[in-house]
Formats: sequence, structure tokens, C-alpha cells
Amino acid sequence: MMNSRILGIVLLVVGLILLFFAYQSSQSLGDQMTEAVTGRFTDSTTWFLILGAASAVAGVGLLLFGKSASN
Repeated sequence: MMNSRILGIVLLVVGLILLFFAYQSSQSLGDQMTEAVTGRFTDSTTWFLILGAASAVAGVGLLLFGKSASN
């Protein structure tokens, strides 16, 4: 397996885990209260969403378009 594919898989898995944490965080009572009052998620939930999405997109990009170091 090529190094870029391994890195792509790792980034995709990490991104999905972060998105799962973001979902779990957004369903908490404290986050729902904050969202009801301010209309926004808490900072930690927002960072989980941003970093999870970026990591997942980078992982998919590497899996689809990444080249190995030997080529």
C-alpha cells in the first residue's frame, strides 16, 4: 500500500471520528441550551466540525488524487 493512501485512510478515519464527536457534542444539553439562546454551537463543537470536515476532505483527496513517493 502506498504511503499517501495510508495517510489518506488515517485522515479520513480521524475526520469521521471528529465529526462523530461533533455530533455527540451538539446533542448535549449544554450545547442545545447555548444554541437555543445564541443560535450558534459552542466553540468546541464548531472546532470539531471544522477539523473533522477538513480532515475527512483531505483524506478523501489523498485517496483519490494522491501519488506515491516512488512515482
